[in-house]
Amino acid sequence: MDYDFMIKSLPLYGKAILLTLELAIGGILLAFLIGVICSAILYYRVRILKTIVSCYIEIARNTPLLIQLFFLYYGLPKLGIKIEAFTCAIMGLAFLGGGYMAEALRSGFESVEKIQIESGASIGLSQFQVFRYILFPQALAVAIPAVGANIIFLLKETSIVSAIALADLMYVAKDLIGMYYKTTEAFVLLIGAYLLILLPLSICISKLERRLRYAGFGD
Repeated sequence: MDYDFMIKSLPLYGKAILLTLELAIGGILLAFLIGVICSAILYYRVRILKTIVSCYIEIARNTPLLIQLFFLYYGLPKLGIKIEAFTCAIMGLAFLGGGYMAEALRSGFESVEKIQIESGASIGLSQFQVFRYILFPQALAVAIPAVGANIIFLLKETSIVSAIALADLMYVAKDLIGMYYKTTEAFVLLIGAYLLILLPLSICISKLERRLRYAGFGD
């Protein structure tokens, strides 16, 4: 094990971690927003849109992220639409994650008792207020385990973006292996970098789940 090489490579991994986090945060936030909108459409059974959303969820969940990225980065330019790699990566993560988030949140919406929604309407709350103050908070609390799992899943999926020449963690590891043949060292640093990101996140999500369970949500 070449520890000097590993120490010298740390700045490269540091930059790659920042890029990975930027991609993950952008993709996850957009995926969550898409999930909220799509799950609300499914829950309220909005005509026409319900069918479109159902088709989107099936496509998003049943096609690999790599194919989605290739379509965005290599396919769209053939149609005259050119998007930079960073934006393509965020769009791909959001497209993939939105389908999973929608299903997770939809199950949360369906777990809320109808009597609570009717009670909100009976005291004069508008449909939006019922959604904002009654339906969404409870649905999110129930869906937190699934949403948390999707967040971790999307973070790990960022390793695919190296396919469109973004210098994320996987790209840096492959680059170092190709130049210096330090396979073991590069992969040890790669694993360490992902653990540095994912372990604290996983612990925080687990603590949040326990708090919500203790508070009576998700039973």
